Amino acid sequence: MKIYTRTGDDGTTSLFAGGRVKKDDARVEAYGTVDELNSILGIVRAISKNAEINEIIQEIQNYLFHLGADLATPFEVENLKIKRIAKEDVEKIERWIDEIDLRLEPLKNFILPGGTLLASFLHLARTVCRRAERRIVYLSEREKINTQIIPFVNRLSDLLFVLARYANKIENVPDVKWTG
Repeated sequence: MKIYTRTGDDGTTSLFAGGRVKKDDARVEAYGTVDELNSILGIVRAISKNAEINEIIQEIQNYLFHLGADLATPFEVENLKIKRIAKEDVEKIERWIDEIDLRLEPLKNFILPGGTLLASFLHLARTVCRRAERRIVYLSEREKINTQIIPFVNRLSDLLFVLARYANKIENVPDVKWTG
């Protein structure tokens, strides 16, 4: 199978359930940003030596493929091959946040992104996740989407923040407080 098809040379791309849209379409911007997030999480897994973090990140990466397919398939299309993001997925993210947050000192100040290389990439992933959330909200104002997507991405950015703090903690690198 060839990697290139030339079908996108006119500036359009295929949606998962069929049909073509411009490559700058709100839907493509949303799932493209999710793809960017997934790539950054690949870097996170490549540099992390922590098995627990790697396991969580790998599971998130799988969720992000489901999320991308969900976004690439108009909501009104019933495609049995698509696993849509569900409330249970949001709840799983919340459980991870709660479990990891219990191991951290309570946050009393804003902190600067950074610390270890791993924490820095987790902060980068968090900011790209927030951008994906903005793109998804923009899409949701124009087209009907799965109602669980925005809560899922919102919680995911919170999880990435907690994981960044946890990555610093396990390396004994303190969070740097914002002195603003």
